[in-house]
Amino acid sequence: MTRYALRLVSLAGALGLWQLLTGLDVDLWLRFSQFPTVTDVAGAFAGRLSGPDYWTDLTDSLTRILTGFLLAAVLGVAAGVLVARSRLAEDLLGPLLEVVRPIPAIALVPVAILLFPSNEQGIVFITFTAAFFPVLVSTRHAVRALTPVWEEAVRTMGGGRWRILASVVLPGALPGVFGGLSVGIGVSWICVISAEMISGQYGVGYRTWQDYTVVDYPGVFVGMVTIGVLGWLTSTAVELLGRRLTRWLPRTSYLPGVRPRPARAQAPAPPVPAGVRTRPASEETRDEHLV
Repeated sequence: MTRYALRLVSLAGALGLWQLLTGLDVDLWLRFSQFPTVTDVAGAFAGRLSGPDYWTDLTDSLTRILTGFLLAAVLGVAAGVLVARSRLAEDLLGPLLEVVRPIPAIALVPVAILLFPSNEQGIVFITFTAAFFPVLVSTRHAVRALTPVWEEAVRTMGGGRWRILASVVLPGALPGVFGGLSVGIGVSWICVISAEMISGQYGVGYRTWQDYTVVDYPGVFVGMVTIGVLGWLTSTAVELLGRRLTRWLPRTSYLPGVRPRPARAQAPAPPVPAGVRTRPASEETRDEHLV
């Protein structure tokens, strides 16, 4: 409860500072007098909630982000495993992927406009491209980092390629895969909003840009807050899903709300009488292991 209270205090303090600086028209290099106040943004937000356009924009943006992200998750994991496990696939697909990967997804908007018959499909393509490469790279590195002992154990017990894939490769690479998914969902939101601003007809990004063109700054901040909340919710959902699917992993580095227990002081060893020879600890450990 203390941690949640601290979070609420932090958020309330930030909003209070925003209201104070904008309400007093403070201009100390940063021009807070040009910003809308918190009350202005809250009033604009309440007005948007009562209208149908806000919910239409919300639905369209969520549909685009989920469609592109799910496609990227499936194809990115499959391509990452294939490139990591097959030399032929690495030679055929690796150079092409490495050439396309540095290109920002938002720079592919003209390609999407020319390639796809509708803006909707082009925006989904941009979202897919933004999430695909983080998932691909994380999966590839996670698969290559697996210890070969696990695979050899499955082969010793008569398991084939599909058994190794299902029992070793995919479960062992899950932590890395979800790391890529967490990065991918954030990049997808950035690119889908940018694509909506450029070529969209509905969506949170399109509405935010329209508010900017008509100098409706409270509406712009409503869009920014909406984007932030949606990004936080989707990222949290991915993280919670990853934690649930990797419950078998040890989590000793950090547990929310749990403090590490202090180490117990060990009793000093009894003194060794004079003339008695002792063996090194390594020999005693070896003897116990043999027993």
